[in-house]
Amino acid sequence: MFKRNRCLRGVAAIASIASISSLATGCGVLTSDTADDGKPIVVGTTSSPSTLDPAASWDSSWELFRNIYQTLLSYPVGASTPQPDAAKGCEFSDESHQVFRCELREGLKFSDGSTLDAKAVKHSVDRIRKINVNGGPAGLLGSLERVQAPSSREVVFHLSKPDATFPFVLATPALSIVSPKAYPADALREDSSIVGSGPYGLQSYDEGKEARLVRNEQYKGYAERQNSAVTIRYFQDSAEMVKSLREGGVDLTYRGLAADDVVEFQGKASKEEEIRLVEGTSTSINYLVFNPKDPWAGKKPVRQAIAQVVDRSAIAHKVYRDTVDPLYSMVPKGLTGHTTGFFDDYGDPSVDKARRILTEAGITEPVPLTLWYTTDRYGSETKLEFQELEHQLEASGLFEITLESRPWKTYVEGYQKGEYPVFGRGWSPDFPDADNFIAPFIGEQNALGTPYEAREISNVLLPRSRRQSNRGNVVKDFEDAQQILVNDARLLPLWQGRQYVASSRDISGAERALDPSTIMMMWLLSRKTSW
Repeated sequence: MFKRNRCLRGVAAIASIASISSLATGCGVLTSDTADDGKPIVVGTTSSPSTLDPAASWDSSWELFRNIYQTLLSYPVGASTPQPDAAKGCEFSDESHQVFRCELREGLKFSDGSTLDAKAVKHSVDRIRKINVNGGPAGLLGSLERVQAPSSREVVFHLSKPDATFPFVLATPALSIVSPKAYPADALREDSSIVGSGPYGLQSYDEGKEARLVRNEQYKGYAERQNSAVTIRYFQDSAEMVKSLREGGVDLTYRGLAADDVVEFQGKASKEEEIRLVEGTSTSINYLVFNPKDPWAGKKPVRQAIAQVVDRSAIAHKVYRDTVDPLYSMVPKGLTGHTTGFFDDYGDPSVDKARRILTEAGITEPVPLTLWYTTDRYGSETKLEFQELEHQLEASGLFEITLESRPWKTYVEGYQKGEYPVFGRGWSPDFPDADNFIAPFIGEQNALGTPYEAREISNVLLPRSRRQSNRGNVVKDFEDAQQILVNDARLLPLWQGRQYVASSRDISGAERALDPSTIMMMWLLSRKTSW
């Protein structure tokens, strides 16, 4: 919930879905006069896309996709459950939640003028599964058996098992609708252009530097655009981004603000500058991944010893200056089913307990491990965070740590190939439910590119929970699943973030522009003409 100029949009558990056929009313009209002078609103971020093809992405590339592609369902302002976008309406047509039907809006077209029909939707979904990129969005479609397009405006999804969360999957940018003419059925599109049907078209793209978005005049959907153009600038460094904000090079920063900058903007300096800080709750998390094929990280006692040594509170305080919160479960606070399993099992950090774990496993010499992090995805504190982890682990006398790093694009390729013994990841939810903090990380094909077989979760707990449209009834299943994650220690949660947006004072809409997965809906940004 936003602390300033706030529009109440708390993260909610999934509600019962019988029919999705009308838009949420949202939070009302803008409270100040705005105008579109044709000048692009410039947004700065440290989170650049890894790809422009939705079939290849299960990461923060979605931040761009939400604005240039269209999905059947999406999230209007104030909505915490999916509402129609390219669809006129959608519903489960059976009580078992295994057949989901959508009727498309009339007259939909892609940005190149070609028709967006049911066959295009089927093509978009089928190619995700056929191309099957390692660590890509195919992992979201585990319950999907087949897609039908019985008419030009009707799409039918047949599920292999009940799945009350499927509408939320359809609302993710992973299920962006693409043109069959422009996107091959069995290969990724390689060039730096897109053919979409979202609120904006991609006028130009300079990888890692800039994306220019202009109003898509072919668009038919729920988004009411408050501007005609947005330019997104990608920065390698938080300090460079904030400098550009202060000098007027960007109008707003989204993702990547350093903790020092947040603290400064919260204090006296922000009152002396023409900069406004909006703070919101977030269910984004940061965690470590252990590669089971590594000779050391693959040993459960090694992972448990690390879990016993790591001091999350020190990371939150020393590195992030209390702008994040320690996290003891992969399911964050604020979601139904959250637990504190790692604290319950390990308690406070203890070198003695960690040494005992290793000794009982016959490990008496310091364990050599290489920890990997990305240099340009999650902000400038990432390096400091891993230096703190290195310090904590080596100070215990139980580990010998080497740190390595890469830019995001090559970093993704590395973990998908299984090159890293231990690596850091962040996760912003595809949709606001505990399921989305468990299911993406397990199974042979998952978002990490690192296989993790957890059969009780995959075969029992998740299928049972997905039969329940009332998510309050699945707390026990999620608690059991989290305990399995704690026992295996294949994933180690570190902290839960908060969402900060800094903007010049003439920008309106920033406090309303984040959807439930904290993706920015750029069309809600505008310039003020009065105060």
